[in-house]
Amino acid sequence: MKLRWLMAVLLVAGLAAGSFWRNRVADAATGNVERGEDIARAAESLRARLVETRRDFHMHPELSNREERTARVVAERLRALGLDEVKTGVGKHGVVALLKGKQPGGVVAVRADMDALPIQETLNVPYKSRNDGVKHACGHDVHMTVQLGVAEVLSKMRDQIRGTVKFIFQPAEEGVPPGEEGGAKLMIAEGCLENPRPSAIFGLHVMPNIEVGQIGVNSGPAMASSDRFAITLRGKKVHGAYPHDGIDTVVVAAECISALQSIRSRRINTQEPLVITIGSIHGGNRFNIIADEVRLEGTMRTLNEDVRAQAMAMMKQTLAGVTSAYGATYELEFGGNNPVTYNDPALVAATLPTMKRVLGDANIITPRPQMGAEDYSLYQKVIPGFFYFLGVGNQSKGITAMIHTPEFDADENSLVIGVKVMTNVLLDYLDGKSGKP
Repeated sequence: MKLRWLMAVLLVAGLAAGSFWRNRVADAATGNVERGEDIARAAESLRARLVETRRDFHMHPELSNREERTARVVAERLRALGLDEVKTGVGKHGVVALLKGKQPGGVVAVRADMDALPIQETLNVPYKSRNDGVKHACGHDVHMTVQLGVAEVLSKMRDQIRGTVKFIFQPAEEGVPPGEEGGAKLMIAEGCLENPRPSAIFGLHVMPNIEVGQIGVNSGPAMASSDRFAITLRGKKVHGAYPHDGIDTVVVAAECISALQSIRSRRINTQEPLVITIGSIHGGNRFNIIADEVRLEGTMRTLNEDVRAQAMAMMKQTLAGVTSAYGATYELEFGGNNPVTYNDPALVAATLPTMKRVLGDANIITPRPQMGAEDYSLYQKVIPGFFYFLGVGNQSKGITAMIHTPEFDADENSLVIGVKVMTNVLLDYLDGKSGKP
């Protein structure tokens, strides 16, 4: 009798506890929806300011490690918003700022890149680049504008922030000038992920082949590794009429180029993406002299770190074999390397419900992983990261040109969307780290 009574009590208690936690979860979900509506209104109220900011950045683009005006504008805006700490000069022209919430909790980071490209602006728009030969052709103007918008929205929501948001504005994502340091590697070396250390980092990149209003998400590999390489072939100079007395590095170079392509076509699993591109070849100094030196430059990209290591080893093996057959020698140098941009699957899974709540299931798409590369991947080697794609294309408006082209542009409706999504993502992440159901 007592046993039945005890079991009944436990059953009632269990049902009550289950009901309590279900109600907590329901309350949290309802609260997130209501908060999301507040964020949407706040982002919409910033529309004109976001457009103005993006156009200002677009009109004043600066190349890698030269982002002096850009960094000054960013830092001034963050200080005006009252962020707790605004550090400048990190990684040359990088800016790092903290926004501390009024509730205890964890730390999350968000990153935007700042540099432009050496590309001539061809669009005849009111915000056309004023710096000849330089253009924000990769959308970093959008990235910075969205991140500043997030900072502005969150600066007015401190009472709802459980922890701290670290804002990282990074220079030189497109690659540092020869002989210089910079980019994510230098930012990390100079402590942008320390004091305090975030438990995760988020980031986004514009994508014109994704329509505005949509977000592209990959779990696992999202963008390829990127390894720049230089090959120097050395032979023996001789008069072009007597090739048998020399070692013709032009011929050796031709053989090397063909042989290197066989790595992709015959030596790596055909289901594994791999690109080996020779983009530059220089050699010789006169039409009737056998060249004693040829220099090749190119890039190698893959979505698998094991394939990356294999391909590097095979390149050395291939070059050694070809040059040996001709009596030539070679040197192979790798530099400017970025690993695969790899989105932590658990972080993606935890974030997707937020994105779907903000934009709807139909507007969250899964594009194929891309062979473009990002030094954002270096942050992901330190802490879990999630890098997604913000749709900025609009076929009806003719906004379809790809990044890194003179015709690139972005539908500015993406600015408000970008702010809404990232603000919700950061707040929901901090809620989860604080133990909230």
